[in-house]
Amino acid sequence: MNPLYEAMQVSVFERMSGLAATHQAINLGQGFPDFGWPDEILDAAARALIERSNQYAPSRGLPELREAVAAHYGRHHGVALDAANVCVTSGATEALGAAILATVSPGDEVIVFTPAYDSYAPIVRRGGGVVREIALQPPGWRIERAALETAITPDTRAILFNNPHNPTGRFFDADELEIIASAAREHDLIVISDEVWEHILLDGQQFIPLATLPGMAGRVIKVGSAGKIFSLTGWKVGWLVAAPELAGVAARAHQFLTFATAPNLQAAVAFGLTDGDAWIAPMRDRFARARDRMTAGLRTAGFTVLDAASTYFLCVDLAASGIAADDEAFAAAAVAQAGVAVVPLSPFAEDNPARHLVRLCFAKRDDTIDAGVAAMARVKELFA
Repeated sequence: MNPLYEAMQVSVFERMSGLAATHQAINLGQGFPDFGWPDEILDAAARALIERSNQYAPSRGLPELREAVAAHYGRHHGVALDAANVCVTSGATEALGAAILATVSPGDEVIVFTPAYDSYAPIVRRGGGVVREIALQPPGWRIERAALETAITPDTRAILFNNPHNPTGRFFDADELEIIASAAREHDLIVISDEVWEHILLDGQQFIPLATLPGMAGRVIKVGSAGKIFSLTGWKVGWLVAAPELAGVAARAHQFLTFATAPNLQAAVAFGLTDGDAWIAPMRDRFARARDRMTAGLRTAGFTVLDAASTYFLCVDLAASGIAADDEAFAAAAVAQAGVAVVPLSPFAEDNPARHLVRLCFAKRDDTIDAGVAAMARVKELFA
């Protein structure tokens, strides 16, 4: 068997969700909301299932969805796109896979900022690439120009960039975006920009797509997600957006991964993107209230909570909270003894991972948040 997969552990999300099921625990580990999806989109998916085709969709996606994605970004970000810029994928993770496989040749180096979504490194290696990690430092998690320049070598081919950032909840500022862009321009690099959380901004901030910076439209492959926009993570509808010459190559990789995505879900997402702009602000407000409720509860319980400006996630600093245990020991005790699943942060990096932080998903109903906070307080007592 392929040694890459023989030696690989199951993902931390699968592991912690499995433990949550085993112990009947509150699952604050895996990142899915239990509220927030628009019923109108569900109705559109049901109608399309009954009334429209259920055979293979075009590999690059239904034309109406590709056009809806392009129009959505035209309205929200002022960028001129059309269907030629878009390839629909079976979730954003598949879009990342297609983008990486289309970009990376054997021996190419890819820069990844850690902690990072745990699919990045395995896909880079499956393409024959070499991962070069740059460790961001808590609590600020800032991108530093010197660290990036030091990591770039003659073999560097691409930067894998995630903004807003999972797992930290960080939203990178304009100066940090320019650090990425200037390095890409100077060293002739592709940037695979994972922007799936672009609409989950919680404090009135405005998202800046990396491709809109000077000189970047032709070297950015953007990854987006309907699952994140509409709180429908199980639908697994995503896309990549790039200059036509880049999108076309990535689409060729995509055609041999999943080929096509469920057509009724594509039609429903097209409806949502076209008619659903009014849903975005209320969604942000609801997530912000959930974040604030969980943050306040955890701080009252004696935890040090790092600020989160975006995504569904916040991080707890165990060491600063007076807990000597590392993240894995804390997570194991939390799910088995207190009935709450959280995610340790150390699996999000390979070189010098932080072992004093855990991630919690706050995209939950109030009763789930309150029960989770109460369980976290019980865990803290275990380590007192």
